[in-house]
Amino acid sequence: MFLSRCHVPAGRRGLALLRRTIRLCLLGLSGFGLLSGTAQAETGTRDVTIGVLAYQGELAAALDWAPLTRFLDEYVPGYRFHLEHFDADSLREAIRAQAVDLVVTNPGHYVALENEFGLSRIATLDSPQALSPDRGTGSALIVRSDRGDLQTLGDLRGKSLAAMAPDAFGGYLLVVREMLAQGIDAESSLKEIHFLGVPMMRTVAAVQRGEADAGVVRSCFIEQAAARGVLRLEDFRVLGDRRSRDSGVEAFPCGLTTPLYPDWPIAVTRTIGHGLSKQVAQALLAMPGDTGMAWTVPADYQSVHALYRELRTGPYAHLRDVTLAGLLRRFWPALLALALVLTAWGVHTLRVEHLVQRRTAELRASLRARDEAEARVRSHQEQMEHLSRLSILGELSGSLAHEINQPLTSIGNYARSLLRRHADGRLTEAAVVEACSEIGSEAERAGGIMRRIRDFARKRSAVREPVDMPALVDSARKLIEGMLLQAPPIVCESSLPPGCEVLADAPQLQQVLLNLMKNAIDAGRDLPPERQTIAIRLEIVDKRLVVQVIDQGGGLSAEQQAHLFEPFFTTKPDGLGLGLPICKTIIEAHGGRLWAQSNVPSGMCFSFSLPCHAVSD
Repeated sequence: MFLSRCHVPAGRRGLALLRRTIRLCLLGLSGFGLLSGTAQAETGTRDVTIGVLAYQGELAAALDWAPLTRFLDEYVPGYRFHLEHFDADSLREAIRAQAVDLVVTNPGHYVALENEFGLSRIATLDSPQALSPDRGTGSALIVRSDRGDLQTLGDLRGKSLAAMAPDAFGGYLLVVREMLAQGIDAESSLKEIHFLGVPMMRTVAAVQRGEADAGVVRSCFIEQAAARGVLRLEDFRVLGDRRSRDSGVEAFPCGLTTPLYPDWPIAVTRTIGHGLSKQVAQALLAMPGDTGMAWTVPADYQSVHALYRELRTGPYAHLRDVTLAGLLRRFWPALLALALVLTAWGVHTLRVEHLVQRRTAELRASLRARDEAEARVRSHQEQMEHLSRLSILGELSGSLAHEINQPLTSIGNYARSLLRRHADGRLTEAAVVEACSEIGSEAERAGGIMRRIRDFARKRSAVREPVDMPALVDSARKLIEGMLLQAPPIVCESSLPPGCEVLADAPQLQQVLLNLMKNAIDAGRDLPPERQTIAIRLEIVDKRLVVQVIDQGGGLSAEQQAHLFEPFFTTKPDGLGLGLPICKTIIEAHGGRLWAQSNVPSGMCFSFSLPCHAVSD
């Protein structure tokens, strides 16, 4: 009958009225023996007040902790235990006023009270959902299930957050530390933070109504609320759930955003005697699990201290206040050691400075020697390239006389024809014009052959300038056709866009082309005429200009191809084995690559690529 009169006031009539109503209900229940489990205590028993942090509200706290008072009333004779429910600030004031004897609170609040009032924990809660007493408390960062834009903690930048209070352990600080571990400063990265106080259901409601993008609640809070029918679990989602990425907590039954910390402790204040503390501790350790809760020996709360030190709050808030006098008082041994180190460093610096000056002079001498060696290497390389060009000309010189002899013979024939016509009196103006025109044409042909040979053989410094590759290939083709007695057909195919150029040294690229063409001619020298044709293709591949020289010869074996670009390796009876290595050096110096591959159905394909300098529309 009395229970029906214990109800929570409807509407918003104030927290004070709610507290008074709950206390009256609990006193009534105690009077009927429903909370203590025994008849009313005998006269002369002493009252012991247990202060509980009611983060879910006073009614929920009364129901959650009622088994504790019932058991202690039965197990500790001569004392009557009753609960008082507080928020964080009012619990601190009650301890200061010596109005409570035992304190049950979360790990973070306990560490702060321990530092401020000298509380001593005598046991730690052994919750059934905890992995162990050392790993029983965590936080869950909840969002609405329909918020697809929130998948990780990083997505909270620029969003709003709901929490209990700035000093709430499971209701704020655990998530703040986890965000810092991922490089997110809650104060500067979030748009705003709403501190809604107790009960924690206010935080859930703010997220559900869309007043906050995310909310911080104690681990297992939404699961317990869903079990009571207060909310639907499918309406919410835990952001950054560690169970899917941390094998150490995958067995935890609830959504979890943060690491796990020790479970709630029960601590004694200085108002309680040693004898009673011992009796309460023994009773708690003997409390069976079927009473609704179990306790174990006090856990290690150093991880909680580490959190407060890192966040510089609670017992370690003084770390934020840095003054010169304070630094001197706290760190004078370190400062003295630093002064000694700086003195030693100064002496060491003077010594090092002397060594640096000496070694700098040695290094400069070494750099000069290196520069001179590199200059000699460049000079030798230029000599090798020049000798390679002369070698090509030497190999082609056998047919050079015949090519020069053709235009000279034509010139002589036209000159003798003019003389015969003049002697016979048949010389006309038209015949003179025709003969002179042909003589001039043949002379230009002979001069062009000699000019190209002279330019190719001339020793010169490398100069990089824009080069039109189709024109350079055509020039190389004319040069080799002009020097060979019976040059095979050389077919040029270009798919380059107009204006495509490379930045290069034209004679060096011409040397590479002539070497590759000559090798292709040698490969098909003993083949039927239809297989002596050489194809040269120009195309753009991945923004690079690629030139291919293709023959239809007998090809090379895989073993020969593996050593093809090694110096002094040759497949020719009279070859030196320097042509292809020099070509490879030239192409790589231009930022390109030279390679060879077998051609289908026969022959070889030598290719080189160069970076494009410009392509005009």
